[in-house]
Amino acid sequence: MKGNGKKWKEYLNLQIVFKDCIMNNNKQRLLEYKGRRFVLPFILLTTLFFMWGLANNMTDTLLAAFKKIMSMSDFQTSWIQIAFYGSYFCLALPAAVFIKRFNYKSGVLLGLGMFIMGALLFYPASKTQIYGHFLTALFVLAGGLSILETTANPYMIVLGSPQSGTQRLNLAQAFNPFGSITGVALSRIFILPHLNQASVAERATMSTAELEVIKAAELRAVMGPYVGVGIFLLLIWMTIAFLKMPKAQDEDHNVHFGKTLLKLFRNRNYRSGVIAQFFYVGAQIGVWSFTIRFVMNELNINEASAAEYYLAALILFVASRFIFTWLMKFFAPVKLLTFAAFMATISAVLVIIGEGFFAVIALVAISGFMSLMFPTIFGIAVEGLGPDTKIGGSGLIMAILGGAVLTAVQGQVSDISGNIHYSFVVPLICFLVILVYGIKSNKPVID
Repeated sequence: MKGNGKKWKEYLNLQIVFKDCIMNNNKQRLLEYKGRRFVLPFILLTTLFFMWGLANNMTDTLLAAFKKIMSMSDFQTSWIQIAFYGSYFCLALPAAVFIKRFNYKSGVLLGLGMFIMGALLFYPASKTQIYGHFLTALFVLAGGLSILETTANPYMIVLGSPQSGTQRLNLAQAFNPFGSITGVALSRIFILPHLNQASVAERATMSTAELEVIKAAELRAVMGPYVGVGIFLLLIWMTIAFLKMPKAQDEDHNVHFGKTLLKLFRNRNYRSGVIAQFFYVGAQIGVWSFTIRFVMNELNINEASAAEYYLAALILFVASRFIFTWLMKFFAPVKLLTFAAFMATISAVLVIIGEGFFAVIALVAISGFMSLMFPTIFGIAVEGLGPDTKIGGSGLIMAILGGAVLTAVQGQVSDISGNIHYSFVVPLICFLVILVYGIKSNKPVID
């Protein structure tokens, strides 16, 4: 049985090499093949792409959960995204410095370790029932994700033959949106159905003892999936720690901050890309964070049923990403970005002025048009950066702060207006900024 497993692994390796040779007409690659030792590292890293997609979108559903559990306003629940994406902002640049100073494997272990710690902190938070403790757990967890994203993307490229590096990265990235769908599915199964259906008004009439019993049960439901994910990732962490993996260490460990940052700031193409990315992430997180609440409001259904529409939006997001990738064979990425931003803008207007099922469909459609924005803006912004790509890439990850800032603004608009429709003015403005960026970004212009 052991021998059969070894033969099967070798067969899979040869299939990868054969495909690489056919696609790149690289006969020498077949003769020099020594990549068998990279198969397990590749599988483990690809699992991480899946897992951070899961964590991102499982967290989006917490806004609807905590609004009910803690009887909070939309702005108060938006602190979940402030903690989550604020941590992304804080840790991205230190992560770039860390992996330059040490190596990619060390970066993966550090990021994965923080991911695990944050997930396991949900257990004590569920015992104290203090909102701030959950926010702390999310901050630690998201810090780990920030380090993983800054590390794993370039690591995947150097993990094997340079000729097939882009192919490996594309394959790994394809698992990220599947993780997103799984995250929503886990929330749909293990969190949202276990929320007590008592309204805010009904909870206000309950005794303290009654309310504590309900909150304890609901917070246990929130805690369960996160702790389960943490335990699973602990096994992966130990495997990676003891597995021999390429270190992929830079020869030059020095980071010339002043010179690099000044050069990046003077690069108009990069500067505009960071701004566009800030507004894109703000739009994406705002749209997804308020989807369940919006659907509940328009269709008069509970959290679990509304999550099905969120899941549909993510499936559309995945399908559209493949469609747009295929269309890039025929159209320039910038033109597709401009088209997508225009259609997302129209959809956001329909969400604001529409009602009922029509408005819900328009909201779901936005996800289809958002699907190509992050990688396309990222690719345009880092073009031509050369040795500054690592620090430049971390700057684009830091732009994820838009998910914290603009989601909070959207929550405030919803609370002040008393109408969740009006809150989508914030994503509308974001898509307009991206539309202008797409129109102006015919090609990189370096000052």
